[in-house]
Amino acid sequence: IDYELDQDGKMTSATVNMSQPVLNPADIQVKLDSQQVVGHEVEITGKKFNITCVSMGNPHVIIFCDDVSVIDLEKIGPVIENDPLFPQRINVHFVSVDSRSELTMRTWERGTGITLACGTGACAVCVAGVLNELSNRNCLIHLPGGDLTIDWCEKDNCLYMTGPAVEVFEGTWPL
Repeated sequence: IDYELDQDGKMTSATVNMSQPVLNPADIQVKLDSQQVVGHEVEITGKKFNITCVSMGNPHVIIFCDDVSVIDLEKIGPVIENDPLFPQRINVHFVSVDSRSELTMRTWERGTGITLACGTGACAVCVAGVLNELSNRNCLIHLPGGDLTIDWCEKDNCLYMTGPAVEVFEGTWPL
């Protein structure tokens, strides 16, 4: 972990090593016979999607689109999450490319629903952007809950996630 402090000594941001991406479909629990799932066309409920699958310790499917705000995520998210292609279910991310260094994503998290942020998902989105030749290895990801900077380091193949750090609670635990 690396962090930045303000003049009062309070943490303002933190960087975390999120480890290396997993790209083997069998390890992600995707029923496709290939070395990687990158820009792979599939049909789910009569609709065609180009999917990229990445695991960051949990499975993610990334679908690039022109505008994430027009996706009916509440309707399509659970359908993709529960498709037989993903026997252990999967986190679903729709992503629009703002530039090679900025992406916007929306997430349907498996077993949860629409979420405001997903750190492992943002890392998976960065990997998918690079593999589909749509983004740089270092990019700013816009999520409904705030922005994250993701750096997929060539040196160690790890993803480093940087985001704001704010105190949200303080308490005392009785002994």
